[in-house]
Amino acid sequence: MSATTERTRARSPRVRALYRWLFVLPAVLYMLAFFGYPLVRNVLMSFQEFTPRTYFTGESPFNGLDNWRAVFEDPLLKDAFWQTMVFTVGSLVGQFTLGMALAVFFSRRFRLSGLVRAVLLLPWLVPMVVSAVVWRRIMDEDHGVLNSFLETVGLSSDGVPWLSSPSVALLSVILVNIWIGIPFNMVILYGGLQEIPEELYEAAALDGAGPWRTFWRITLPMLRPVVTVVLVLGFMSTVKILDLVLALTGGGPADSTQTLGTLTYQLSFLRLDFGQGAVVGNILIVISAVFAVLYLRANRADQGSGR
Repeated sequence: MSATTERTRARSPRVRALYRWLFVLPAVLYMLAFFGYPLVRNVLMSFQEFTPRTYFTGESPFNGLDNWRAVFEDPLLKDAFWQTMVFTVGSLVGQFTLGMALAVFFSRRFRLSGLVRAVLLLPWLVPMVVSAVVWRRIMDEDHGVLNSFLETVGLSSDGVPWLSSPSVALLSVILVNIWIGIPFNMVILYGGLQEIPEELYEAAALDGAGPWRTFWRITLPMLRPVVTVVLVLGFMSTVKILDLVLALTGGGPADSTQTLGTLTYQLSFLRLDFGQGAVVGNILIVISAVFAVLYLRANRADQGSGR
């Protein structure tokens, strides 16, 4: 009896390890099938001559670094990269600032605050293409509601070419994306604010700290893990946006709103050079992976410091 018990105990670590792997296996298979395989295929495609003819002949010969060389020699890549960075940074700053302001505002809890928060969630719940189509009508230079309002209040007489001017179009796309992303930032930051102990604010008030000092010394430091999550997830979703830009401007005018996402679409589905499109896609993957690693390191640092 004792020998059987000892054998059972000896097997138990192996059995527990087997059970752990059995529970993890479905997730691993899912990741390999829907993330690993497409990623490997995309990398391989960037080194192949992959065109519409490939779908009929099945031939996609390797062409070495030709695709990479052609993409990096294209001056549009540099413009798309910097416009992607401007679009991403501008969107994140606007979304985070306004989202934080609304989260702090609603944390005071007043009548109908829940209803107002629910209404503010609508831009986030509506499909992005629908939002883009609506804003395209709003920003129409001749018949848009926005220009009509500006003319009514005397701020503009000729109408602003929101989506038809190369100097204004990127700003317009950023403003629309800020409008769409505010609810996400507000909801996550509002949840983080609810976790801050009220005793800290009471102690700050007894010490004579004003609202701004309380925000910078208590609220923001306590929200650091939440802020990290919001900014990293916001970056990874914004840097690859495609549908919003396509629906608003199509990458124009004069490529002034061309981003890495739209450049991937243009190379793959307009020029029909899937190999070069895969190259730009890989660049986006690398950028997202870098920020994912930074997020994991920041999260590990926060856990190590006991925050």
